[in-house]
Amino acid sequence: MYLDTEDEKILEGEYGETPRKMMEILVALGKVFGADGLIPISSAQVSGASYKTIGRWGLEWLSSLKGRVVVPSVLNPIGMPRDGWQSMAGITPEFAERQNEVIEAYHRLGVKLECTCTPYYLRNTEYGDHLAWSESSAVCYANSVIGARTNREGGPGALAAAFIGKTPNYGLHIVKNRMPGIAFDVEGWDDGRVIRGDHYGAIGYIAGKLAGTKIPVFKNIRPNRDQLKAMGAAMAATGSVALFHVDRITPESRVREMFRYDPGMETITIGPEEINGLYENIDVEAVAVGCPHLSPDEMARLVALLEGKNVLKPFYVFVARGVINAHPEYAEIIRRSGAILVPDTCMVVSPEMDRFSSIMVDSAKALAYVPNMCGAVARFGTMKECVDEATR
Repeated sequence: MYLDTEDEKILEGEYGETPRKMMEILVALGKVFGADGLIPISSAQVSGASYKTIGRWGLEWLSSLKGRVVVPSVLNPIGMPRDGWQSMAGITPEFAERQNEVIEAYHRLGVKLECTCTPYYLRNTEYGDHLAWSESSAVCYANSVIGARTNREGGPGALAAAFIGKTPNYGLHIVKNRMPGIAFDVEGWDDGRVIRGDHYGAIGYIAGKLAGTKIPVFKNIRPNRDQLKAMGAAMAATGSVALFHVDRITPESRVREMFRYDPGMETITIGPEEINGLYENIDVEAVAVGCPHLSPDEMARLVALLEGKNVLKPFYVFVARGVINAHPEYAEIIRRSGAILVPDTCMVVSPEMDRFSSIMVDSAKALAYVPNMCGAVARFGTMKECVDEATR
């Protein structure tokens, strides 16, 4: 693995102990995955931000680090909103104290306290950019919908890349590794009988289990960006999908023939019965939307569904703080309904949701994660069905 003169100086400790540790992490990752060297990145997104997931020892390691990151870097969702957590019954003062220590540790290192799984809504990430992002749905969106290049980094690896401004050159940073290896044909779309726009999460949930580690390409669907987000987030949760293509829709498939559907490829059909089978009708104690965090368009759709209504069950709406601040008119209508608008955290990394035994979600990613991360039964529905459940 090639290191330039500056890289070698960092590894030898000439710029301090923390940069040396960070370079050691990158070199170790590069050697494990067969990287030929390091490549510059334009941004980093660091996981391991919720005290619920990193615990005492993760906080202790973070607190031992010194120095500052050298590229724009943001956090994955933390375990609670940075303000207003006192009103949330599931957040104890003890947890809040530890979580604030985690936040302060990252802040001291120069990581921006934009705590979100949708960093692409907060900065201009472009086609071909090399990144070091951590959160599974963000990685899948960056690779697939934007056409940027990132592997799914662990928290320490992403933080190390943020410190050095580089990441090992392997995996999805290399064009030949981004070619599709399995195809999905979604039935029922062309005639409009069954496959609706709000079914994309379900399609991803099914496809992720079948794709495993292969890169999928889809035919016979025409999703928009929010639908691509829902589909990719689900595939990343039920499989190990960090990149997918949609024939002549996603950017790489539009630009290069090698990323399009090939009739000779192994093709699996996803039909209406499989999709409809995910929508079970069970009683729930709470409702949650925004996994991944809602886009401005999704907020607008939610506002249209909520306007003039009052929620009768705990209804959580998870959105990046920057998106909330950019759309105060949406935030006002959501809060007026009695729904709980929550920045900085999400339904699967916050103790707030652990107190419910059953939760309805509009996200197939949440459908996959809520049972294990929150210990709750998950019911899957559309955004409209979630609003209906919360307000009836």
